[in-house]
Amino acid sequence: MTTFDAQPLSGPSSTEYRVPGVVVREHRLTVPVDWSAPDRYPAIEVFAREIVDPDRAGDDLPLLLFLQGGPGGQGPRPLAHGWWSTALATHRVVLVDQRGTGRSSRIDGRRIAAFDSAAAGADYLACFRADAIIADVEHLRRTVYAGQKWATLGQSYGGFLTLAYLSRHPEALTACYVTGGLPGITADAETVYRHTYPRQAARNAVLAQRYPDDVALLGRLADRLAAGGARGPGVVLPNGDRFTPERLQMLGMPFGMSTGVDALHWLLDTAQVDDATGEPCDAFLEAVAHQTGFDDNPLYAVLQEVIYHQGTRTGGWAAQAEHDRQPAFGAGERPLLLTGEAVYPWMFAQIRALRPFQAAAEELAARTQWPELYDVARLAANEVPVAAVQYYDDPYVDLDLALGTSDRVGSSSVWVTNEYLHDGLRVAGDVILPKLMGLAAGTWTVR
Repeated sequence: MTTFDAQPLSGPSSTEYRVPGVVVREHRLTVPVDWSAPDRYPAIEVFAREIVDPDRAGDDLPLLLFLQGGPGGQGPRPLAHGWWSTALATHRVVLVDQRGTGRSSRIDGRRIAAFDSAAAGADYLACFRADAIIADVEHLRRTVYAGQKWATLGQSYGGFLTLAYLSRHPEALTACYVTGGLPGITADAETVYRHTYPRQAARNAVLAQRYPDDVALLGRLADRLAAGGARGPGVVLPNGDRFTPERLQMLGMPFGMSTGVDALHWLLDTAQVDDATGEPCDAFLEAVAHQTGFDDNPLYAVLQEVIYHQGTRTGGWAAQAEHDRQPAFGAGERPLLLTGEAVYPWMFAQIRALRPFQAAAEELAARTQWPELYDVARLAANEVPVAAVQYYDDPYVDLDLALGTSDRVGSSSVWVTNEYLHDGLRVAGDVILPKLMGLAAGTWTVR
């Protein structure tokens, strides 16, 4: 049995400094891992970074809490210009590293390997879902900001967090803005993948139309990777992982981003496949290892399906089950279709950064009872203005499920557009954020 010595919670600590373009105030505070049983584990630290325009650093500006995408996402580090450049004209912006990421007691394989059983590791990881993240930021609001109300901006998974926040503490919120992140509030993981697989197939069709030669190259690469298994280790990535056709398919994960298809084209442009051996060059292998390795964010993979689980469910891997129902996505099919934002059990065996999580991830997948994340009745009665943008071709967050959620959340409005993909906030925050603020305030309407 894994045992822990309880550690007391400490008060927040703060520092302030300047970087080009912003004043930065950093806040660190301790929180329990399990908010329902604070003495169950040693306390962890949550880190928040507040940024403000230097010219307005002394002003009493309203707060805007950014709810980061993920799961397992750290807050953005403000370099040059971004959506925050627009937000800082009117707000102080609070950027939080979600628990287990960045400077918030980051979880990696070594941490999980310290548990003496899969069940113990899974119990710990189950404390890193939306309900706990919202408890963390609410503790931040009450302690560092003396209970001052704030608005939220939720990108992608940040929309999931928004609905969890509205389900628990609507009194804390003045308005909620959501970009590409309205989940189906009662949709299980199986339903999500049933909706998103066809959208990923459509993104593959864009690749085939735009770069047909790349599709042929992907097929040749997959044939070489598959043949390697019969002759020995096959093609090996620089980190020692075997390069398999399934891992090649993971290069489709960024297809939901505005540059995803084009970025893959330029990656393949430099693959420099050897005509004699069929093997790509070392630089390409290094890029694949990094892009598909989860070294920076293992929780993204570990919690990918866990973020949907509520109530009673049938255990198992939802994405893998849907994958098995989609023969066109088989690794042996040609043309080779690339997979999207989905995690499969084989990844925890093949990918070095995920191997320490394998037993705990299997335990999480098998669990059939989960706490509810959303309060359906409270969301229906919601009075906090919610303004969301959903992207028509987004393969990550299904539009139909998002619109169904908007119908079930009071005081919510949705702007649907095909001008952007999932990273719309990053590439056009100066356009999107003002429109959402206007939509919530009633000064701009969707035509």
